[in-house]
Parts: sequence; C-alpha cells; structure tokens
Amino acid sequence: MNFATLLLGIGNFGGTEFLLIGLAIILLFGAKRIPELFRGMGQGIREFKDASKEPKPEFRDQPANPNDPTAPRR
Repeated sequence: MNFATLLLGIGNFGGTEFLLIGLAIILLFGAKRIPELFRGMGQGIREFKDASKEPKPEFRDQPANPNDPTAPRR
C-alpha cells in the first residue's frame, strides 16, 4: 500500500462509492441547486482562462516616462 492509502484510508473507488457520494451531494444541496453550482464553477473557470490569456504588460521593456513626477531620476 502507498502512503496516501494508509494515511487517508482512500482506496479504489467503485460505482457504489460514487453513487453514495452523489446521493450525499443531492441531500446536502438539493437537486435544483446542483446545476446552479456547476454553472457557477464553469463561469469561474472560464473567467480565469480569459484573464490568463490577456496580455501582460512588460514594464522592463517600456521606456520610462520623463514627465512622470514619481519616476526615478537618472
């Protein structure tokens, strides 16, 4: 046995275990609320992907603005 199995008591999941987990989720959240939860998770993942695709400014490659009063003097 590996360390995770010994420490957490996690073995191989079968159909029965997934069925029990699914029933527990339905009991906790209700059947009507589950699609809303997954929709929210999908929107969050989509927003994260969109934000990671935006170009990142490279400040080191841009020349300093000489008119900026907060810019360091050379």
